[in-house]
Amino acid sequence: MKNIFRYIIPAALTAVSFCGCHERYVTYSDAEYVLFADTLKTYPVQPDVEYFAIPVVSTVKRDYDRTFGVEIIDKGNNAIENRHYRLKSNTITIKAGETRADVLVHGYYDNIDAKDSIGFQLRLVMDEKLVMPMYGNQTKAVLMKSCPFDINDFTGYCVLTSMFLYDYSITGSYQRLVYTEKHPTEKNMIICRNWLNDGYDVTMTFHPEDPMMPVVTMDDDQVASDEGSFFGTVHGDDKILVTDSPYYDSLFYPCGKYLYLWAQIYVKNLGEDIGTVGHFYNIMEWISDEEADRLRREEGM
Repeated sequence: MKNIFRYIIPAALTAVSFCGCHERYVTYSDAEYVLFADTLKTYPVQPDVEYFAIPVVSTVKRDYDRTFGVEIIDKGNNAIENRHYRLKSNTITIKAGETRADVLVHGYYDNIDAKDSIGFQLRLVMDEKLVMPMYGNQTKAVLMKSCPFDINDFTGYCVLTSMFLYDYSITGSYQRLVYTEKHPTEKNMIICRNWLNDGYDVTMTFHPEDPMMPVVTMDDDQVASDEGSFFGTVHGDDKILVTDSPYYDSLFYPCGKYLYLWAQIYVKNLGEDIGTVGHFYNIMEWISDEEADRLRREEGM
């Protein structure tokens, strides 16, 4: 993916600096280019958001309004106009003294499936001298259905598939049935009963603020098991500790009611680190009570 903020412009035409969440464009030349900020990007389609914005930027400010056409490129699209999306307007205007305007797009939430991978391409219609060499005047927008977060979707029974269990389970089973419930006082936190081992509960917290990066985290130093149940011996204080991995993102998916968790497993002795066992990939997928009963009855979970 090309991005204007990471694109190295020949002859140092433009520099971009950041301050908090605000963008400031500093111009070193009168050369003018107008372009999409990204040539490829995924945008969330949410039920309570009427439009998402595809930003168009200019390398210079002008003391007059600049209006450009926005054209849908039919070739290569698998999203259907007026079924999956529609543009609010086929033009954009960069106001005098500004360097940005947005193409506003409405996504039809009810017409997009959570498993869909669909997108459409746009082209800026303007004088060719405004097209930046090697970057171009086109972009592709990929649509992702973003379901509202509801903590209740992540309570009840779920199937845990764990690479830690795969490596260390004495029985050889790497899946187990786990029951989860809302924490009575902590927002967006669940308690996972008997997560890796019977008698040991852990908590997880959901962070739904960014629909493109819905993260799940674990507090530090949670006791997931005694050591003997998996290692057959004691290396520290007989506690297998767990937290989320600092090296890999752990994400949840509201539309599918499942999450991917990278867990750091480690051991301490009287508060001092003994060592990290590893960083293990885990999948938790929530199921119905009926499916949980079937798994207990037929699979012995």
